Amino acid sequence: MTAETAQPSPAPASGQEAAPGASGGRPAPLVAGAAITLLQGAALAVWGLYDVVAGLVGDEAWLGRSEAGAVVLLLMGLFPLLAGRALLRLRRWGRSPALLTNSICLPVAYYMWEVGGAMKAVAVAVAVLGLAGITSLLHPRVTDVLYRAG
Repeated sequence: MTAETAQPSPAPASGQEAAPGASGGRPAPLVAGAAITLLQGAALAVWGLYDVVAGLVGDEAWLGRSEAGAVVLLLMGLFPLLAGRALLRLRRWGRSPALLTNSICLPVAYYMWEVGGAMKAVAVAVAVLGLAGITSLLHPRVTDVLYRAG
């Protein structure tokens, strides 16, 4: 054994990519939480793009409201997409915005449930995804990989 291989590797700096260690890289709950967050971000971005198109083909009064809402939705979709990407790269800063995105799903699901009808099924799906995302991102293996002591 040489002196180079006997020394432990340095710990990553705050917010930097963590090196895969004995745990084998990305645990399944981290991948699941990142995938759910990426799905939510993509859904918001697609909704924003839909609003852009709907505003362009609709009447003029709808155009301004639709475009302003589309910009908000596109930005709201961008942040979960960045957070999910960061989680897949084992960057710890991605967990907080991912947890926030998944937490916001719960009140959204509640108000969708209150509408009734077919929206109840969508509300259940949104709530289940939100709870699954929160549960997976708070899993002890995820915490260990993202915040392991150097």
